[in-house]
Amino acid sequence: MTEADVNKTTSPDPKLDESWLEHLRPEFNKPYMKDLKQFLISEKRLNKTIYPPGSQIFSAFNGTQFAKVRLVILGQDPYHGPGQAHGLSFSVRPGVRVPPSLVNIYKEIERDLNIPRPNNGFLECWAKQGVLLLNSVLTVERGNAGAHQKKGWENFTDAAIASIAEKRENIVFLLWGSYAQKKGRFIDRNKHYVLESVHPSPLSAHRGFIGNGHFSKANEFLKSINETPIDWSVGDL
Repeated sequence: MTEADVNKTTSPDPKLDESWLEHLRPEFNKPYMKDLKQFLISEKRLNKTIYPPGSQIFSAFNGTQFAKVRLVILGQDPYHGPGQAHGLSFSVRPGVRVPPSLVNIYKEIERDLNIPRPNNGFLECWAKQGVLLLNSVLTVERGNAGAHQKKGWENFTDAAIASIAEKRENIVFLLWGSYAQKKGRFIDRNKHYVLESVHPSPLSAHRGFIGNGHFSKANEFLKSINETPIDWSVGDL
């Protein structure tokens, strides 16, 4: 990410889909966002590598317009290895090794829906169906997981989730792990369908993620409100 990318990211009119800017534009003028901009600029001046590239920071929003969101999967931080993060939570670009948490997500989809595991971790096909793949923190330093936590991104993504929760109805939220569950604490369970379990990471997946049935339950709910279910197959590339 260049300093120019940082400036574009935190300008009053960033490269964010207009459907989201309608709800989130005020955030870019708040003190926390100005502090975040300065932090990112200072990190870049120290020659630190930041992921994902500046043009991909808002990929989750740009890949799923506000009115088309049907389901939200909350992650925590972008992947911090080279070539991994591209702005969608849990997803990696074609040709990049599938990360362990996503391997477990695929295992549960296979167990739950009998969909074979694909040979890649590129989840753009989910985003195009209305699955918002949102990380709480939208940038990270190479090789330093969590380096950009508590710098301001959490405020921005809280605002995004609040906008969905307040202005939409019957959205499915998949909250995996305590971090995501705290993040979604203000979601009205009477207005939306919220499913919770442990995180799919190798440390916890076999303590309740494998077997949670979230993918079939989400689709049954969508069908119950006359919505098309999500096609969770990713397919080989």
